[in-house]
Amino acid sequence: MTALGLALVIEGIPYFLFPGGLKQVLAAMQELPEHLLRLFGLVIMLAGLGILYAVRSGH
Repeated sequence: MTALGLALVIEGIPYFLFPGGLKQVLAAMQELPEHLLRLFGLVIMLAGLGILYAVRSGH
């Protein structure tokens, strides 16, 4: 539950700090092909796994 709470806090930061810029980014994302969005999602997930691994292994 701690990880979920932290994820929600982090996800909410752009909405709170940069609502106009976020709207522009989301509009631009609608123009991207789905395969690029999937690739971006995969890269983000792998980065998250790498961070978790590094933290849990003490590196």
